[in-house]
Amino acid sequence: MAQEVSEYLGQNPRAAAWVEALRGDGETDKHWRHRREFLLRNAGDLAPAGGEAPATPTTAEEAADAESGPRRRQLQQLISFSMAWANHVFLGCRYPPKVMDKILSMAEGIKVTDAPIHTTRDELVAKKG
Repeated sequence: MAQEVSEYLGQNPRAAAWVEALRGDGETDKHWRHRREFLLRNAGDLAPAGGEAPATPTTAEEAADAESGPRRRQLQQLISFSMAWANHVFLGCRYPPKVMDKILSMAEGIKVTDAPIHTTRDELVAKKG
């Protein structure tokens, strides 16, 4: 899928500029590669299609501010879900069940082969007992 994402972005400079504006300042290439795929898979009509890249926002906040009304809320929600998913996969963070169900269903089909393996407190306690 990573190859497909790269090809898509190569053919769609507006979408590439749009999604790049959503990258966090301290985000590693590995985290960004997978979160970018999550964003693109779930963006629907939030992402611009084809054509030349216009002047685009340079941060996620500017990207959200450029939108209005329901689209702005949808974009902010998508960014939040993508960050929660990346935090879960790469840092082992847990969220309420409804959020976990949502982000895991949104991430179906995204293959992360180099994610760390996390052990929860409950798993550690169970091993001691």
